Amino acid sequence: MKEAGMTEDKIKGGNMALIFGMAVFYAFLIALTLQFLVIHQWGAVGKISGDPALAKPSYANFMADYGTAFRTFKHGLLHSFIAGLFIALPIIGTNALFEKRSWKYTLINGGFWIVCLMLMGGIICAWT
Repeated sequence: MKEAGMTEDKIKGGNMALIFGMAVFYAFLIALTLQFLVIHQWGAVGKISGDPALAKPSYANFMADYGTAFRTFKHGLLHSFIAGLFIALPIIGTNALFEKRSWKYTLINGGFWIVCLMLMGGIICAWT
């Protein structure tokens, strides 16, 4: 709390329903986007540029052969770690620099989001 500049009074003064409601909404947006980073098969869907039902037989053959390739929790962890390290951490770090926050603040929040993304990405990737 000290690193974030929070006090008990600030915490008690917040609308908790709004805070948690928006947190769930933002988590949904992150999960929606993260699936495209952790599931390789979305690349094949992007190549056909449209409805998979209208794709040529080669798409169906590709999905039959590779539809479950790299769909593991561990693989989702890896891709999400990379996303957290190279997307989330620099964003948090840049904001912290302009807000004159400490490196400890940056590492705590960056680490938190890297772990969150890893867990979300692992679950999303393994979910078939």
